Amino acid sequence: MIIEYCQKAMERATYRKLDDGSWYSELPGFQGVWANGNSVEACRKELIEVLEEWLILKLRDSDPIPEIDGMKLEIKEAAVV
Repeated sequence: MIIEYCQKAMERATYRKLDDGSWYSELPGFQGVWANGNSVEACRKELIEVLEEWLILKLRDSDPIPEIDGMKLEIKEAAVV
C-alpha cells in the first residue's frame, strides 16, 4: 500500500529547471516535500526519498497524511490477545 501511495503522490510532482541548470521538484499538498538535482532523474530520485522519509515521520507522529484518489495511509491500533 505504501508503494502504491508513493506512486500516486509522485504523479503530482512538478519539475522546474533552474537558472543554474539544476532541477527543482515539489509535491503540491505535501508541505516540505521538495528536492533538487543535477538532472530530472536525480531530482526525481531525491524527491522519492524525501517523500518516504516525510511519510515515516508523519506516521510516527500520528500527523495527518493527504488522501490521494481515495487512498489513505494510517496506522490502526490492533487488539493484542
